[in-house]
Amino acid sequence: MDALVVRLSQLDVEAAGALRVVQFYDTLMRRRVDLPALARASAGLAGCAAGILLHGTGRTTRFGADGREASGTEQPRSTAVPVVLDGEEIGAVWLERPGPPRPLDELLLDRLAIAVAAVVERYGPARTTMADPALVELVVSASTEDAARERALRLLGFAPDTRLHVVAVRSERPLDRLAALLCPGRPAKAAPVGGVGVVLAAAVDPAALPADVRAGVGAAAAPDRCWREAGVALRFATAGRPVVRYADLGAVALLAEIAPERLRANPDVAAVALLATTPADLETLDAYCRTGSVRRAAELLHLHHSSVARRVEQLGAAVGIRLTDPDGLLRARMALAAWRLLDG
Repeated sequence: MDALVVRLSQLDVEAAGALRVVQFYDTLMRRRVDLPALARASAGLAGCAAGILLHGTGRTTRFGADGREASGTEQPRSTAVPVVLDGEEIGAVWLERPGPPRPLDELLLDRLAIAVAAVVERYGPARTTMADPALVELVVSASTEDAARERALRLLGFAPDTRLHVVAVRSERPLDRLAALLCPGRPAKAAPVGGVGVVLAAAVDPAALPADVRAGVGAAAAPDRCWREAGVALRFATAGRPVVRYADLGAVALLAEIAPERLRANPDVAAVALLATTPADLETLDAYCRTGSVRRAAELLHLHHSSVARRVEQLGAAVGIRLTDPDGLLRARMALAAWRLLDG
């Protein structure tokens, strides 16, 4: 009998504590606090460090029991709970308590996870890789005012100080999967804009893209300029060079500033356009221009170098350029690049 009384008294204490935890988070949610405030309050309530991670941004928010942001190495998580919104796991919350978890730790984290989901639902960030095309277009448009661009970035889940990379993509593959490949484990949003896939990411790894994807990577810090550069770079992408970084184009990028009618009127460009009607000829010219060597072009084409040498001589005669001369090779490269701008 005495043992039963002790157990009931313990239940009453735990029930009162649980009620206080629920009331604590109800108050925080009514006050519409942000994620740092949630983490700070939770750490103070738990008496140990508390953390919040959102998969959509890849950013971790951690505070210690003293109310200060925890900047040191993360300690082992004594208890962790996923953050779920609309049936999708969007992040995690945890406590870094030395020793075993306390009885109310799991309830505390359950309520914290609910509060985090409410903040995300109210203020963003967007929960999936695919984003609202209108928001993405606001970010990359040159006519967008700074305040509108900052708001769009915030709604997409990017912090104001994020160094944003913009990638222009052309592919039959799902755009969200390509974005995940380009930026694994980091914030990335994707949407089609003007018939071209746009990927906004905190970091990019173009080498991870499948070989059948064509992509252009911008270099500028401003999102609108970076998007323009990415679009230019995409126009230079080919089967032999599927991913092009604008920064690697150098002076060749200036061709994009020339009016299309002027490019078409150039005799070298017109000759390449005529030659391009025969895919094998175009492939040979491309391989030779990329390598500057008959033998290396032959390796790319899987042909004997003597066969490629004959083809190069014939192609030079067809376009009216001596391809074996350095100046002639430069002319051919520029003409091929200009034709791609028109064709792409």
